[in-house]
Amino acid sequence: MKLSAEHRAFAARLGHDFRRPELLVRALTHASIASPTRPDNQRLEFLGDRVLGLVMAEALLMADRAATEGQLAPRFNALVRKETCAEVARDLGLGEVLRLGRSEMLTGGRRKEALLGDAMEAVIAAVYRDAGFEAARAVVLTLWGDRVRRVKADARDPKTALQEWAQARGLPPPAYTEIARDGPAHQPLFTIAVQLTTGETEQAQAGSKRAAEQAAARALLTRMEKPHD
Repeated sequence: MKLSAEHRAFAARLGHDFRRPELLVRALTHASIASPTRPDNQRLEFLGDRVLGLVMAEALLMADRAATEGQLAPRFNALVRKETCAEVARDLGLGEVLRLGRSEMLTGGRRKEALLGDAMEAVIAAVYRDAGFEAARAVVLTLWGDRVRRVKADARDPKTALQEWAQARGLPPPAYTEIARDGPAHQPLFTIAVQLTTGETEQAQAGSKRAAEQAAARALLTRMEKPHD
């Protein structure tokens, strides 16, 4: 199988020359366009998630030899979560080369965080199956760049951090409410409010509910942790 010009350009950005180009094509094929003769990327995604996890676990151990498991776990979660995979995918221009069915294309599939994150994991697995772990490790470390170095000592996601802050003060978990949903169906904008039982609240907007909740939680946590005069 020969790669198309756009797929060759993507492989070049990825930094891997595929001996079995069909692996890359499969990694970029979403279930919405799959057929008996055109397999989707779900099995590769499953494998790629594990390869990414091993690479990141090893990298974190090497980056901080004194860190405890309790310190490493949230950093690991920050590096392998879907949002980070989607961020790397956007940097690569992966959405431009995804093979999608018409319905997914019409609903903005090339920009969807879940699709991008899943495909990024599938691409990692494609490299692994094409050339082995060392090749996959080299690609992942290059793509993730200095994220390993920059990941904070406490890399908990904002929702978890806010909930733990509340629980430490004897408060129930914060409540999240969808205030509004604007924009076209293929590119919605969610407004989410988070509130503590003591009354403090913050709002945030984002292209997904999860991202808006995270942003609102971050804003409220920052406000609550700010020293008061």
